[in-house]
Amino acid sequence: MLKLRQQFKQTHSVLILVTILDFIFLGLPTFIILLGSFTAGNVIAFPPEGLSLQWYVKLLEPAMRVFRMAFVRSFSVAIFCTLISIPVGILAALALHRYPLRGKNFFHTYFLLPFTIPLIVSGVGLMIIYGQLNWLDKLWPVGLALTIINFPFMLWAVSSSVNALDKNLEDAAQNLGADEMQTFWSVTLPALMPGVITGSLLMFMLGFNEFVVSLLLVSTRNMTLPVALYSSIRTQISPALAAVSSVYIAIAIFAIWALDKAVGLKEFLRSR
Repeated sequence: MLKLRQQFKQTHSVLILVTILDFIFLGLPTFIILLGSFTAGNVIAFPPEGLSLQWYVKLLEPAMRVFRMAFVRSFSVAIFCTLISIPVGILAALALHRYPLRGKNFFHTYFLLPFTIPLIVSGVGLMIIYGQLNWLDKLWPVGLALTIINFPFMLWAVSSSVNALDKNLEDAAQNLGADEMQTFWSVTLPALMPGVITGSLLMFMLGFNEFVVSLLLVSTRNMTLPVALYSSIRTQISPALAAVSSVYIAIAIFAIWALDKAVGLKEFLRSR
């Protein structure tokens, strides 16, 4: 018994050490970027050369308009991606889990393809298709492409809520006189909302952050924010870029907070 207790203590200490190292490995780059955005110097350095808000103020200057416009484009693409995926995700999840469709296994496999095919391959394929349709360098096709690529996240999130839905609630509503549409709007959809909210936030963040596909489908005239950051890093690394990156971090923190308030992080992790 004493030997087992000593082994448990040793294993526990190793796990604590690994956990601490994981937190440092994951959090250190974010911490460096955040701290670098407040530097008073002209280059990103760690530790920073004093503290200042000058680089955040410079984001409002005319020279930084390219990043502000790129932010608006990324936001628009993410909203488009999210709005398209919500109804498609709800209907697809209900169809795959409630109805005896032919080829159901095929559809399940098909929705896994975005995870098995590298993004660069998907991007090149979409670039060829969009070139034939004359859709290159337009924002809404970028949103459509990101919807297709990231759609499994929405499907899985909603499917988790579909599996947890008690069919007896729908039967009870129909026994009380509700038709199928009334049952859907009054019972089914509210019960699916945790999965819908989870999937929507995932689709928004994935669409907002996507780089590889956007790089292939847009030009310098219609750059999204990740592409604009990449283009600027190739020429110079300025603390202004760290300030722009901090906006990404702030949005990610807000998304996690909103997810926790809306459905709870435990529900989110369960849907994955």
